[in-house]
Amino acid sequence: MKPINIKREVDLSGEFRSIREINNEIRRLTLAAYAPLRYVLPHKQAAYDAKYSTRIRGGESFFRQVDREESLVHLLRVNVLKRMESSVTSFSLTVQRQLADVEATLARIEAQAETLEEIDIADVDAEDPAFESLLVGRKVKVLLQDVDRVRWRQDLIEDRNRLATLLSAAKQVSAARDAKLKALREVIEQKCRAPLNPGNRKLLVFTAFADTAQYLYRELAGWAQKEFGIHAALVTGTGQNQTTLPNLRKDFVSIITAFSPRSKERPEDLAGDGEIDLLIATDCVSEGQNLQDCDTVVNYDIHWNPVRIIQRFGRIDRLGSSNERIQLINFWPNLELEEYINLEQRVSGKMVLLDISATGEENIIEYQSGDQMNDLEYRRNQLLKLQEAVIDLEDLSSGVSIADLTLNDFRIDLAGFLKEHPGKLEGLPFGTFAVTTTQAVGEAVIQPGVIFCLRAVGEAALKTVEPGYPLAPHYVVHVGDDGTVLLPFTQVKQGLDRLKRLSIGRDLPDAGACDRFDKATKNGKDMSAPQDLLSTAVSSVVGKKEERAIASLFTPGGTHAMKGEFQGINDFEVVAFLVVLPEKAALQEASGA
Repeated sequence: MKPINIKREVDLSGEFRSIREINNEIRRLTLAAYAPLRYVLPHKQAAYDAKYSTRIRGGESFFRQVDREESLVHLLRVNVLKRMESSVTSFSLTVQRQLADVEATLARIEAQAETLEEIDIADVDAEDPAFESLLVGRKVKVLLQDVDRVRWRQDLIEDRNRLATLLSAAKQVSAARDAKLKALREVIEQKCRAPLNPGNRKLLVFTAFADTAQYLYRELAGWAQKEFGIHAALVTGTGQNQTTLPNLRKDFVSIITAFSPRSKERPEDLAGDGEIDLLIATDCVSEGQNLQDCDTVVNYDIHWNPVRIIQRFGRIDRLGSSNERIQLINFWPNLELEEYINLEQRVSGKMVLLDISATGEENIIEYQSGDQMNDLEYRRNQLLKLQEAVIDLEDLSSGVSIADLTLNDFRIDLAGFLKEHPGKLEGLPFGTFAVTTTQAVGEAVIQPGVIFCLRAVGEAALKTVEPGYPLAPHYVVHVGDDGTVLLPFTQVKQGLDRLKRLSIGRDLPDAGACDRFDKATKNGKDMSAPQDLLSTAVSSVVGKKEERAIASLFTPGGTHAMKGEFQGINDFEVVAFLVVLPEKAALQEASGA
């Protein structure tokens, strides 16, 4: 079905200014509280460069901290604008936080005496409490004697006045005056009174911001239960989950299962927990979840990366859905798209995006309209498409965000291996695999399953690869033991990082893991379990589940699925795969339970 596009002004009473007027105010903010180095006196700047700037290219030059601060300022402006698009409540909370930072900085400046003892910043330990009263700033500290206090104070006062005015206006827009909230109530009412599919009143509402999600839950959960008898839940990924189901646990899995019990295969003895029909969530739910019991996704705000919007819809646009029709509903700012894109471009200005890879090298990308990245043009094209149709990841002209392009550390690893082991990789056959065990990485546990490296082959296949995809024509996908896609191919850096973390320091085969795998597969004669996971991996890339010819990927001399086997999707080869088994202790514990 064609997406439904909704545009509303902010305030039902018409008293709050339009988004373009708010944008003009955002552009006027100096955000001086976040850029103390901007005000360092000229004859003191060299000392601060030496203390805070980062040496690059072997010490030949350095990236100045003052430039980092200006990048932060531009990103903060974009963040304020995006929160204004999301909800007036989120905007209000953000402005309130920035106002508090301004007032705190002003207070520190005002508290100092006119004359200060001369101190050299190079001699200052920023963590020493003895210097606390003389320093201003967060991670970067400046001595008040080294800054133009008059100019800094003037900019701070200007920001304080502008932010206070914006905050006062935003606080006047109560939930009763919130035009966008009213429109969402109408969507929910229509869904409950005239379901898209018979008896299905489930609705998944996405927002990029936890503040907005909490606001929506606060305003809608009780209302929906009273008016339509449906239960609601909130999932934000910050540990503040909520639900109106009185006996349901508030952990992530319990809520998701109650929202989509059929796709999650909820046991019958848990049916008494009840069902959730309205789920309000941030993007912690946008990947790796099968929620096809639901038939309607609402994007309450438009994410900066169009790929994320498609991933959100992918939660319900899945195989195994019993719904004949599914619907995408997008809330847009009340502007024409061209004006909206240009507005974002103006508010961000000249942005510098910095990536420090694991090698410590800086990859500095100057981000502005018309450069080779051309990100705003990409967003314009994809957002135009999203207004007219639901598009698949493989339809994107570029489905990868700038963050996924930062693969320098992996390239360096590869170059080092090739130098130390010439000819070794080239001599490995397709379908080479290794077996290891899962492990905890920091607070995260890498789940059991298989990490596949696939390669698209054939002329048609190569034409379908997104131009900006950094691993083209290869795809790395991590599929869990339960068939869940834990990392889709779009998350390039995370997938490679996971492979590296599982393999680093493990130069010899894991004899115990290999023995367990051989027993489970009868020495490779029964590869049905890995084949099922491979089917899921291929489906996540091509967007269709076609299991025919999957088995040929594991057979000698037949390591690809022939053209036509996937209803027109071109050939794939399995380059290699890594089997991740649960730790033996976990297996013993499970078998003894």
